[in-house]
Amino acid sequence: MKGFIILLNKLPVSGMCIFPFLLFKKVDWPVGEILINHERIHLKQQLELLILPFYIWYIVEYFVWRIKGLKHVQAYLEISFEKEAYANQGNLEYLKKRKSWNFLNYLRK
Repeated sequence: MKGFIILLNKLPVSGMCIFPFLLFKKVDWPVGEILINHERIHLKQQLELLILPFYIWYIVEYFVWRIKGLKHVQAYLEISFEKEAYANQGNLEYLKKRKSWNFLNYLRK
């Protein structure tokens, strides 16, 4: 699934994936293939976890990092879903070869 791209001028971030939509800030257009790929990786993660559990896991993981003392951006970057997406966003073939549940490989031990 490639998702449905929607441009929102007032989006507070450059891009966001809320199944099945890929939301991008209009002022950042063209958003580029790398950002689109990053959000499509999240789309795949959401499908694997049957959508709602993805959001719960995402929020819990974020708050765990905050409780451990990380600031907002640091906590966001430590989320396993984000680690996988950032590590592979430049590989436009990644989703064709990605193994299911690969985000688990990015959980910090």
